[in-house]
Amino acid sequence: MSLIGHDKPVILGGNPILEQPVSIARPTLPEIKEIQESFCQIYNSGMITNSNYVQQFEERVADYLGVKEAVCVSSCTSGLMLVIKALELTGEVIIPSFTFFASGHALLWNNLKPVFVDCVPSTYNINHEIIQKCITSNTSAIMAIHIFGNPVEIESIQRIATDNNLRVIIDSAHAIGTRYKGRLVGSFGDAEVFCLSPTKVLTAIEGGIITTNNQELAKKLRIGRDYGNSGNYDCEFLGLSARMEEFNALVGLKGLEHIEEIIAKRSKLVNIYQENICQIPGISFQQIDTENTSSYKDLGIIIKRDEFGLDRDKLAYCLDIEGIATKKYFYPPLHQQSLYRKYQQSPLIETEYVSNNILCLPLYSHMEEKIVQDICHVVWRIYKYQEEIAQISTCDVMDR
Repeated sequence: MSLIGHDKPVILGGNPILEQPVSIARPTLPEIKEIQESFCQIYNSGMITNSNYVQQFEERVADYLGVKEAVCVSSCTSGLMLVIKALELTGEVIIPSFTFFASGHALLWNNLKPVFVDCVPSTYNINHEIIQKCITSNTSAIMAIHIFGNPVEIESIQRIATDNNLRVIIDSAHAIGTRYKGRLVGSFGDAEVFCLSPTKVLTAIEGGIITTNNQELAKKLRIGRDYGNSGNYDCEFLGLSARMEEFNALVGLKGLEHIEEIIAKRSKLVNIYQENICQIPGISFQQIDTENTSSYKDLGIIIKRDEFGLDRDKLAYCLDIEGIATKKYFYPPLHQQSLYRKYQQSPLIETEYVSNNILCLPLYSHMEEKIVQDICHVVWRIYKYQEEIAQISTCDVMDR
């Protein structure tokens, strides 16, 4: 349906469409009555960390993802750090620059050198076709990442790793419920690590899950999350305090019961976004291969200024004035951040293009369809009046 013809945006003196401000993300949590009795049972038992509910959560996740082992940890970051430590990686690790900094931090904490590889501008994922030329005699692993839940080209990356005797770690922070060629991610590579923080598709309030088919690795990770102590108070290797609390596991268990429903709802909301604003010149969406499905942890769009009329930053500012929160994930990319600049070895043209032009719109699992439609109305209004908006300075807007 056409959205052209609505009143001017608020910044031009028009009437607001949205009744309340819209946040970029909100956690989808179980009703308190669903967990209250179990919460009290945990509290009264005194067994509040890494006990029965954690074990149940691990078993349910492993069963859902079709993987032998699932290991609950305190965060995705601690999970990545432990996997790297347990695999005894050394030297260099291939990694995309277009990612959240936790991916890179896990390498630096293990004294590893990140080797940044450019992304595919249409998918935002690492370009597997150029990984081979970045491999050196010091490379020990490839870290692949499902950006926003869009599955990376796993089979190609695994072939490259096998041919070069490399480990594969997959940062699946965004990807619970994602399917690669019809198969749920979770059992690929040496290990995958999921995030359960409040902005994720499945949340345990905080926490992470490591999945693997390597049972010896899983055993080592369980020791590692408790400082490296197997129970005899004689640490076998350098671990962390990375146990998951029972309360977190309880919330995760309840959310997992509805995971397919949650994924379907997010997909429907994304379809509404696409159907309503795909015809606006200068807006493009992340490309998902027809054989795959995304969990849509985030909805990123690329803004082409020459076609849309405004750049990404101006559109973000206008949406903020209209009460719509956005995020510039991931800007700047890792190789342009102060901590990582010294590791850049070659230009990352596509990464910089995506990072400079991407904008993530509000998306959460219990979001009302009308809110998405209203946001689309606002984007259309901004586009329609972009010439007038382009003439308004930030100071002019603040004075209104």
